[in-house]
Amino acid sequence: MSDLDVQIPTAFDPFADANAEDSGAGAKDYVHIRVQQRNGRKSLTTVQGLKKEFSYNKILKDLKKEFCCNGTVVQDPELGQVIQLQGDQRKNVSTFLVQAGIVRKENIKIHGF
Repeated sequence: MSDLDVQIPTAFDPFADANAEDSGAGAKDYVHIRVQQRNGRKSLTTVQGLKKEFSYNKILKDLKKEFCCNGTVVQDPELGQVIQLQGDQRKNVSTFLVQAGIVRKENIKIHGF
């Protein structure tokens, strides 16, 4: 019985790699594009996570003109400034942000349905 070498595992943190990637330089800042269901067939598209150096009102003006929809910029205490657009504009907004050079395609997260 003493021939067996038993190793007891030490404390293992499964999130150690994720925490190491999130902290420090090189952490990716994602732009989140979500759709929220309102009443009936109505929906709302929200865009958050854009860098603070961009003018949200100018981006909103171009988005509204491009997609023929209404929208607004909302100040949220947790999330900061959030762009809201009427309708499901997720694909349109993501292609617009990439073509305008505001954000790279790999830094966009599309949520919903």
